[in-house]
Amino acid sequence: MYDAPHKSERTVATNDIKIGARGVQVYYGDNQAIKDVDVDIEDKTVTAFIGPSGCGKSTFLRCLNRMNDTIDICRVEGRIELDGEDIYDKRVDPVQLRAKVGMVFQKPNPFPKSIYDNIAYGPRIHGLARNKAELDEIVEKALRRGAIWNEVKDRLQAPGTGLSGGQQQRLCIARAIATEPEVLLMDEPCSALDPIATAQVEELIDELRQNYSVVIVTHSMQQAARVSQRTAFFHLGNLVEFGDTAQIFTNPSDPRTESYITGRIG
Repeated sequence: MYDAPHKSERTVATNDIKIGARGVQVYYGDNQAIKDVDVDIEDKTVTAFIGPSGCGKSTFLRCLNRMNDTIDICRVEGRIELDGEDIYDKRVDPVQLRAKVGMVFQKPNPFPKSIYDNIAYGPRIHGLARNKAELDEIVEKALRRGAIWNEVKDRLQAPGTGLSGGQQQRLCIARAIATEPEVLLMDEPCSALDPIATAQVEELIDELRQNYSVVIVTHSMQQAARVSQRTAFFHLGNLVEFGDTAQIFTNPSDPRTESYITGRIG
């Protein structure tokens, strides 16, 4: 039904595990949103989370950089490790964690600042540059990696909010990678974009996996098939199936996955 993903061939069979989750449960008050999820996310790989609305995929994504900490009634149980370290350990500073595990949201959200200051913000607060020349270098590198440098290099002092939607989203991706994260989380990064901007962001995601572990939540199964090497299917708070993208889409082992992919549930 879907064209087999040409980018989904696994390049390395023994990629390192970047994030490991075991027995993760998430509650909003008395309501359980995630039930007993175990998953290993590999380094330098794009992992897609798919499933119907309200199935828990974005909630689980937000566990990976402790964004759920910002919701008073939210409680996370279980263990999530980044490079073998428990990210929910009391000694872990969530701000430092989020520098390592960057996030790009559904709707482009540039700061009401210049293009330059959007990128420089994170490196400044984390003390990554000793002087203006180093900061300039970080900004240029991030904008190049965000595949937007050539479009903005002559107007770095212009407001980021003046860019088109697709450019704003690439600016937000560049902003997220300016702090040299190890993991990049993307929550439906293309849902507010037109098809051309979506194609540009998808191409960028494919390039980013050379340097980062990328986890993307998407409503679009075609997008998951195009950009990811691994796919996790969530349904009603459960992780139903997780495996190589090509196998999930062509030969799923759980009937619920097959029903979702063929459009019988959703």
